[in-house]
Order: sequence, then structure tokens, then C-alpha cells
Amino acid sequence: MFETESEVLDWYERQPRALTKEFYDSIPWGEVREHPLDPRFIPVLYYMRDVESYTAVYYEEMLRTSTGRDPVIRRFMDRWGVEELEHGEVINRFLAEAGLETTADWVRRARAAIPLRYTVENYVSSLLTHLVGDRFAGTHMVWGTINEMTTLQAYRRMWKLAGHPVLEKILRAVAREESIHVKFYLSVARLRLERSKFDRSLARRVIRAYWTPVGSGAKPPRDVNYVIATLFGGSEGVGFFDEQVSQRVGRLPGFAGLDAMTRRIAEAAL
Repeated sequence: MFETESEVLDWYERQPRALTKEFYDSIPWGEVREHPLDPRFIPVLYYMRDVESYTAVYYEEMLRTSTGRDPVIRRFMDRWGVEELEHGEVINRFLAEAGLETTADWVRRARAAIPLRYTVENYVSSLLTHLVGDRFAGTHMVWGTINEMTTLQAYRRMWKLAGHPVLEKILRAVAREESIHVKFYLSVARLRLERSKFDRSLARRVIRAYWTPVGSGAKPPRDVNYVIATLFGGSEGVGFFDEQVSQRVGRLPGFAGLDAMTRRIAEAAL
């Protein structure tokens, strides 16, 4: 358990990268087409790739808030943004090696497809956080925790369901970095919530009323629901999500018994 946010940052910065040059060189790209890829997972991979590239957009949104000006969180975000984009790039390489459509400017295309409404709404919501200033950081950290946990579990579900050995090798490495992101968000969220009853109440109210899966708004609802139904479909998938995400978040101060995330997943998965 960390006692300060600086300790969390020090731990994070000591963690080695999984997606190193040596790792890239070890990927058997020539074997990608030797293994079948179920077509139902192709839209999910495009979604994952694009959402990873949206990190730059989320980064810019956060910088407009008091949270983004916090020196610890800002330093984390600087590295986090680079890692997330590289996750998208390695998934894009897999898609290309599998013979699926992609382009050199896929990042620009993915970001250009984000609706103007999403951009405007998030700009306004970022400004509204100034009403409580630094007190909103706990909410941001809980939101980030949920999204990183969801992303991590989505990758795990993908490699288990797809059964493609090269994709599994890639996603296992990506997941190692995502798990480090989870620990940072979760640890800072815990420290923030432990210090303030107001922050706990605010975070719980915001998450319960407004949380949506990562990519929502930037991607059409049908795409979001398709990914959820594909990876977390049925009672088994919902139960997996509840255990690995909702119940873990429920151990944060002030979050016991909150089932808003599981209910949202279940709407699409069942």
C-alpha cells in the first residue's frame, strides 16, 4: 500500500515496458495468416485499435482540468499517452498482417471520425470540473480505474475467445502494461478518496449517474454494444466483468455495493 501519490508515481516509473524493440522483433508476424481469426472479432480489434489512439484526445481533455495540472498525474499521463498509442499501433500491425484493411494514416482517420458532439460535450464537462477544482481528481482517478480495468479484461477475454496464438502473444504484452496503468489509477484513487468524505460522495455520484464504457460517445452506440456483447456476452461474461471490475472498484472507499458498471455492461451483453 502506498502512503503518498509520489510513491505511486515512483513505483510506476520503475516499471519496465513490455512492448520493447526486443518484444516486437520476437513477434512471428509471418505466422499471423496461418491461424484462422473468427470474423466476429475483427470489428472488436478495430475498436480496440481506435480507442487506444483516442488517448491523445483524453489527454488534451484532462489538461483542461485541475487534475491534469497535478504534477504527479501529469507525469503519469505523459508516459501513459505514449504507451496507449503504441498499443494501438501494434494492433494495427496485426490487422495489416492478417490481410485486413488499414492505412498509414489510420490514427488521423480514427480521430477524424469522432463526432463533433462528443468533442463539444467533453469540452464543456471539462470546464465544469473547475467548479470543484482539485476535488474532482478523485473522480477522474476512479473513472480511469474503471476504464483501464475494463480494457485489461477485454484484452484477456479477446485472446481467450479468439484462440489466435500470435494475437495472444501481442495482447498479453499489452495487458501487462495495462495492468500497471490500473494499479496507478487505483492507488491514486484510493489515496484521494481516503482523505475526503466529499471526494468519496462526489465520485460515487458521478460514476453511478454518468459512467459509460471506454469509447462511448467517440464511437457509435452500436459499436460499443457490439464489443460488449462479443467479449462479455451472456451471464458468464457479465459475471466475469462484475467480478474483475465492479467488485474490485467496490473495494475503494465509498464504493461498496455500486453496481452501475455491471448494469451498463449487462444491457448490451444480455
